[in-house]
Amino acid sequence: MKVLFFAQFREQLGCEQIALSASEAGSIEEIKANLISRGGQFEKVFSSANLLVAVNQQMVSSNSTIQGGDEVAFFPPVTGG
Repeated sequence: MKVLFFAQFREQLGCEQIALSASEAGSIEEIKANLISRGGQFEKVFSSANLLVAVNQQMVSSNSTIQGGDEVAFFPPVTGG
């Protein structure tokens, strides 16, 4: 499964994507917990409740189930002025 990071998340993490094995698929919350367990910037970014998630380019809720071949994208809420 491909996990993508956008905007300030990409900058904070220093990478634009990572790969997780199919065995690491589950719910969005389980993926977030996996990323938090990596510590450092991952813990800082994914401990925040203020993030948006898309699966296969469709917005989803945090209790959505993920399959092994899915593409998961995390990004901050859009703001403007």
